[in-house]
Amino acid sequence: MTADTNSAEAPYPAPRHIAIIMDGNGRWASAHGKSRYAGHQAGVGAARAIAMAAVESGIKVLTLFAFSSENWNRPADEVNGLMHLFFEVLQQELDELQSHGIQLRFIGAREHLPEILRKRIAAAEAKTAGEVRMVLVLAVAYGGRWDLVQATQRIAAKVRAGDLQPDDIDEAVVSRHMALAGLPAPDLLIRTGGEQRVSNFLLWDLAYTEILFSPAFWPDFRAAEFAAAVDCFRARERRYGRTRDRLEALAD
Repeated sequence: MTADTNSAEAPYPAPRHIAIIMDGNGRWASAHGKSRYAGHQAGVGAARAIAMAAVESGIKVLTLFAFSSENWNRPADEVNGLMHLFFEVLQQELDELQSHGIQLRFIGAREHLPEILRKRIAAAEAKTAGEVRMVLVLAVAYGGRWDLVQATQRIAAKVRAGDLQPDDIDEAVVSRHMALAGLPAPDLLIRTGGEQRVSNFLLWDLAYTEILFSPAFWPDFRAAEFAAAVDCFRARERRYGRTRDRLEALAD
């Protein structure tokens, strides 16, 4: 399902949490005769624009899929370039993000990242920990299956230690051990670049998330496209498996 930029009046609330699969940097670069690294640099500009649009729109959580578990399989020079770019962005953008009241949070297998980047991530999280206007979650070295495995391992360790009984494990317990613990599940997932799949992203958390696929490459996805996606979401009725009559009865 793609965005409808001509959607009618939106009767439903705006999303609290938007997650985005930022796809299309490489294809954008190819279309413009540029290197893949230049495409990723252009993608940083889009991420900055969308973060500002989100915080100004009152979005409480924005999660960006920056680097997946599978991205380690890309050519070494591209991976090294991305690691360098992440480091530069944290160095250059941190003060600006903090000035807008944005708290940074990173999810993913950070032990696989270069030590210098891990230190920069920890410092960024510590510096912005007190900001409350919006939480910006960056998924780096992240995979939905990894997330489920690490949650299972942590729960199993508690069971082995006698701190948790198997019969007490329910959805709430699992949620508390997922990477997004403490944050609302995404209301809306946007994927740019025209592909229509979730690509191992937030597999647990997307259970009832509305999904919107945009044909725009990520560097071309800016505030206007973001606003159209929010309007499209607000025109949708979310039933969570219930009938419309049941939803109306609960609202009463």
